[in-house]
Amino acid sequence: MQHSFFSPKIVSWYKNHQRDLPWRNTQNPYFIWLSEIILQQTRVVQGMPYYLKFIHNLPTVTDLALADEKEVLRLWQGLGYYSRARNLHATAKMVVENYGGEFPDTYAELLKLKGIGTYTAAAIASFAFGERVAVLDGNVYRVLSRVFGEETDIASNNAKKVFTKLAESVLPEVDSATHNQAIMEFGALQCTPANPDCMFCPLALQCVANATGKVKVLPIKSKKIKVRERFFHYFVIEQNRNFAMRERTHKDVWAGMYDFYLKEFNEQPDAFEQIIQNDTFLENTLREAVISRESEVYTHVLTHQRIYTKYWHLVIDTDYNIALPLGMQWYSLDEVDDLPKSTLVNNYLTDFVF
Repeated sequence: MQHSFFSPKIVSWYKNHQRDLPWRNTQNPYFIWLSEIILQQTRVVQGMPYYLKFIHNLPTVTDLALADEKEVLRLWQGLGYYSRARNLHATAKMVVENYGGEFPDTYAELLKLKGIGTYTAAAIASFAFGERVAVLDGNVYRVLSRVFGEETDIASNNAKKVFTKLAESVLPEVDSATHNQAIMEFGALQCTPANPDCMFCPLALQCVANATGKVKVLPIKSKKIKVRERFFHYFVIEQNRNFAMRERTHKDVWAGMYDFYLKEFNEQPDAFEQIIQNDTFLENTLREAVISRESEVYTHVLTHQRIYTKYWHLVIDTDYNIALPLGMQWYSLDEVDDLPKSTLVNNYLTDFVF
C-alpha cells in the first residue's frame, strides 16, 4: 500500500493546529521524559501544572534522584497512579548512578532504564536526540487503524508488532520527530475517540474508516477492564487541631502516602454498628469523641477500581489520653499540609479542614 500521502498531510495539519506546550519547546531529555510520565493516564490540562511544578522544584534529573521520596510524592499529590511517581524517582536514581546524570541518547539504551517502556524510549529518542524511531501511543493506534483500515485488535498480543510495522512504514526519513509529534497531536485533537471531525479532516479522502463507515468501530479493542469495587470508611480523628494519620506501607497504589484511620469493606455496611464492630480502638474513641461531621458517599473512579468513600470526623475531648494504633501519630495542620496524601484524603482536608 502506498503511504507517501500520510506524513506530509499530518505535518501540514500539525503546523497549523499544534498546541504550544512547554515540553515541545525543548530537547532536554529530562523535561521530555518528565512530561511523558506525567501525561500517562492524564489529560494535558491536568498534567501541565504538575510538569511546571516538577521542573521548578526539581530542575534536573540529579535533583530528582537526590530528593526524598516524600517530596516526590508530595509534588505528585492529586495526579493519581502513584506508582508512576515512585518509578520516576527510581529511574532518576538509575540515570544518576549508571549514566552520570545524563540520559542515554539512543532508543536501545533508553530501554535499559527501569520504568521506561517502548513508547517513552521512542519519544525521548525522537524528540530529544532526533533518532528515527516511530512512537506508538493510544492516539497513534487510533489514527493508523482508521486511516489504513487496520482491524487488528489493539488489545491482542499481535497488535504491537502489526502497528509498529505500520507506524514505521509512514515515518519520513527527514525530521521524524515533527512527524511523531504531529500524529500524536492529530489523534488528540482531530481524530478523537468520540465524534472526530471527519468533515474537515485533511485525510478524509484517503481514510479507509471514513470511506467504509467504520470510524466508530476502529480501532477494535475487545478486552474489557474488570472494575473492582471498594468501600472506604475514613475516620478523621482530631484533637486540639491535631490529626491522627499514618503512612500506608503495604503495597498498593497509595504506598508511601498518608491517610486517616481506615475501615475497608467489600460491600457497603448496612449500619454504623457494622463499621465499628469488633474494633476496640474505635469503640473506645467514640466514648470520648463527638462525631462533628458525617459526609455523603463520594465516588472515586480509577482504571481498575471504583471506590466509595465516606468520612466520619471525630473530635476528641481535649483531656482524653488516646492510645493511637501502631503506625498512627498526631500531626499539626502545617505538618499535615506537607505530607504526601491521596486525592481521597486531600480533598476532604481541603473542603472541610484547611
